[in-house]
Amino acid sequence: MREIDPLEEDAWGTVFRDVVTLALLGFVAMVIMLLPHITQRKQETEEHKAPGNVIVEIHWPPTMPVDVDLWVQAPNEAPVGFWNQGGHTFNLLRDDLGFEGDATDENYEISYSRGIPPGEYIVNVHMYGRPPPNTGVPVKVVVSVKKQFEESRQILATDVVLTRQNQEETAFRFRLTSEGNLVPGSVSTLRRPLITRPN
Repeated sequence: MREIDPLEEDAWGTVFRDVVTLALLGFVAMVIMLLPHITQRKQETEEHKAPGNVIVEIHWPPTMPVDVDLWVQAPNEAPVGFWNQGGHTFNLLRDDLGFEGDATDENYEISYSRGIPPGEYIVNVHMYGRPPPNTGVPVKVVVSVKKQFEESRQILATDVVLTRQNQEETAFRFRLTSEGNLVPGSVSTLRRPLITRPN
């Protein structure tokens, strides 16, 4: 039986340690080289999907204890409102019930989008509760767009008066480009119900 020379055993141990160390260094070097690319792609995705690209809000008088609902629809998506508060593009950030459970003196609802998909957007207001008799509820509707590295800017505003329970009115239908520009001639108030059937 051949005896193992201690020097030969030590040489094999050194070779094994050197190979493992070189493999580990190679792996660390690859991770360091890929890290900037992974971080950059993540930042680009977050910027593209940052909330608040299209902002839709409604306001009605704080003295009126009524529940008005905001409904928005992004291109080729389901409407977003009080019973469907989140979609692929829009999220309803505040569902105001009027005076009920309200921590503020303001009556307003607001929806934010993530990204600006090109196409037609629809903004509706809905009288959920019963308004005071012989009184209309004035609702201010505002649409703003925030492009990358810019402040948000208002592109549309109107007033809608709601007079009866379950009344749903289209405040705006409009088209946006992928850069967030309003398509000329695309704004209308042609009625398009999002939650109620046409009369």
